[in-house]
Amino acid sequence: MTGRPIRLLLTGGGTGGHLFPGIAAAEALCRRRPGSEVMFIGTRRKIDRSSLAPYRFVIKTIHCRGIKGQNIMSLLKAAAVLPLSFFEAAWHILRFKPDLVLGVGGYVTGPVVAMARLLGKPTVIHEQNAVPGLANRKLGGLADRICLSIPESRTYFPAGKAVLTGNPVRSQILALARAPQEGGTETTVMVLGGSQGAHRVNELATEAIVRYKRDAAGDLKVIHQTGAADEQWVKDRYESAGVRALVGAFFTDMAALYAQADLLISRAGATTLAELAVLGKPAILIPYPYAADNHQEKNGRLYVQGGGAVMLVEKDLTEGSLTAALGLLAADPGRREEMAGKMKALAYPQAAEAIVDVCLQILAES
Repeated sequence: MTGRPIRLLLTGGGTGGHLFPGIAAAEALCRRRPGSEVMFIGTRRKIDRSSLAPYRFVIKTIHCRGIKGQNIMSLLKAAAVLPLSFFEAAWHILRFKPDLVLGVGGYVTGPVVAMARLLGKPTVIHEQNAVPGLANRKLGGLADRICLSIPESRTYFPAGKAVLTGNPVRSQILALARAPQEGGTETTVMVLGGSQGAHRVNELATEAIVRYKRDAAGDLKVIHQTGAADEQWVKDRYESAGVRALVGAFFTDMAALYAQADLLISRAGATTLAELAVLGKPAILIPYPYAADNHQEKNGRLYVQGGGAVMLVEKDLTEGSLTAALGLLAADPGRREEMAGKMKALAYPQAAEAIVDVCLQILAES
């Protein structure tokens, strides 16, 4: 097995948080084993297509529907399409003939990994969150190994199968983390609501930044990812208040923007947190309150306890309290520097390589 190219079938999706770790692991495998081929099986959602577009993977989709938190009609539709999901997954597996299947979460992972196991293929799953998603929880008993991002999720999986690898981040982010950092003379705040945007975060952050500029005479540069629905009004609000801001629905070159940021206001998605940790970026976290099993708040607790972030729970949050938290950090470079060091201490910069190690070990044993 040593040195030969690998045929990897990667599956997952529905959010950037699921896709980016899988992309990072696939990139690491291709570097380690030149000539390796990657097929991705995902959903038909736009986020999957746009996230994968820059990469030279074979991309396939299957008919599949989520079941977590759905009403009875949606559950019936999901059950009705499930036989087709398994048939399509089997078709792609038999045609591609992968050496190994890596699932990175999302409902599409279920039928693909389960069918791969039925067809005798080695399987590995990666869990990004403190509380595993439904698909990964069900697959834990089937997969050969489970790679974990956060130690707390170990209790959800069979003893002896789980390996703590961390959550991989994209190669561009790792390159930025290794590059020398140039300190600027102004404070730059970056606002991230997640890959789909977050209206309440947009409202709170925009008004907190405007209030900070007005009441504290504070001068900030702002980078704000809004999602498509809020882009124009956020841009207009900053312009009317005289705030220097780069506003966009969705940014593709995140590394270039992260490089400018001194402080983040962000949701607490697992992949965003992993990127902030690798880069050593202090953050004000506002977890998405409707995330399955409240996993964003549980994700964020690790970084808050480690001293790299502060957390504000959305139901108790006001523009005033966010302005106060922003003011404390924006005006105190020393505290930001201390938090940055603590954030970096929680990072797993070798996570992608660790997942590849697990995959190659499984292949060697099979």
